[in-house]
Amino acid sequence: MIALVIACLALALVVLAVVFWPMLRGVRAIPERGQFDLAVYRDQLKELDRDIARGLLAPQEAAAARLEIQRRMLAPQRGKDAVARATASPGLAAVLALLVIGAAGGVYTWLGAPGIPDQPAATRVASTTQGEQKAPHTNLEGAAATLQAKLKDDPNNAERWLLFARTTAELGRWPVAIDAYQHVMALEPDQPDVISAYGEMLVMAAEGIVTPAAREAFAQTVKLDPKEQVSRFYLALADLQAGEPRLAIDAWMKLAADAEDGSELRTEVVRRIADTAKQAGLPAPVPPPPAPKQIAAAPAAGGAAGASGPDAAAMAAAANMTPEQRSAMISGMVAQLAAKLEANPSDTEGWLKIARAYLVMNEPDKSADAYDRAAKLRPNDAGIPMQEVQALLDSRTPEAPVPQRAIALLRRVEALDPKNPEALWLLGVGAAQSNRPDESQRYWQRLLDLLPASGPDRKMVQDALDSLKPK
Repeated sequence: MIALVIACLALALVVLAVVFWPMLRGVRAIPERGQFDLAVYRDQLKELDRDIARGLLAPQEAAAARLEIQRRMLAPQRGKDAVARATASPGLAAVLALLVIGAAGGVYTWLGAPGIPDQPAATRVASTTQGEQKAPHTNLEGAAATLQAKLKDDPNNAERWLLFARTTAELGRWPVAIDAYQHVMALEPDQPDVISAYGEMLVMAAEGIVTPAAREAFAQTVKLDPKEQVSRFYLALADLQAGEPRLAIDAWMKLAADAEDGSELRTEVVRRIADTAKQAGLPAPVPPPPAPKQIAAAPAAGGAAGASGPDAAAMAAAANMTPEQRSAMISGMVAQLAAKLEANPSDTEGWLKIARAYLVMNEPDKSADAYDRAAKLRPNDAGIPMQEVQALLDSRTPEAPVPQRAIALLRRVEALDPKNPEALWLLGVGAAQSNRPDESQRYWQRLLDLLPASGPDRKMVQDALDSLKPK
């Protein structure tokens, strides 16, 4: 900053010296027109004398020419000559220089920002483009790092993988988000919102192209939940990219009928319909009337929650805070969501969101209760009771007994999904802790038969089975 000030002052002094130098040394006055005329007439008289001496002019012609030249020399002058030299004025020059410098400084102080410190160019560009998003972005980066560290110690925690996936998606780290969603799908398969978000990450990573893998994910989502809107949007986009604009318009027309009035999704769908029809040279169809607004909106792909609950960014930021800070941050949102659930207790997604919020707030019992409400609304979904089990076990050490409430949930999962590896493992652990080695052996043996021969978990299960043998 000091170097810049010195450079600016030096430049200002150079400019002022150039401007005010004539006032410091004075200047020679420019002769007026009359002086040049007299010099010319004198030269003409000398030339006339030379012509007479050489005999080029007759005496009468020479006399007439001399009289004419003398008459012109005697004509009145047009003005007075200027002084030989203008007077130097160093005092006036100094006063004017100070006035210029003072005025420039005053204008900069008024319009500029002299108190702002130096910034690297990259920082200035980032500040211009990101604006007020800088602080939230920093919070998300910290939350992502915290979640990643926790996942190293607990790689089978589907809830944390999901939160990590949503956080990295908010940060635009598409490959990392894709990998995280793959972990979630491996731990808790057949969840439409997760599969749809995974497909959307594939599209983002491909710069807007619906790849075959992404299309397969969206098709699987619609198979599980025919009303899932994000996947339907991308499936129509895939038709358009495949050169089938009529199919895309038809699909988007059906989606527009199901989308809520005023929602971002419907606005985008209506715009796509008009643009696609124009580019394909087709008559633009009139969009159907929108669906009525629901009390609680379903979350968008990638984890962006609706207005009824905390979004992915807020939840991710909460994961990086102390329990007191987390509670203060999201208690208002949780209370608002709880009030809406009282008015609309059949909102399954709302119960799942509030369950996750309670888990972040370190209230596992309330989280389990919310999962229980969601499971009653979706009794054939084995993933919900498994999430409830994780909520019950989250605050307990690995050596602590598996609670009976979790055992009952695990038996429900077993009935819905007999090959669920996590349920089989935990049921075996619960049986071993209750001194029922035969039952524990049956569960672990079933799990061992499901694991690949070279898998890393196989040795752990085999060691557990060996520990049951009498010594």
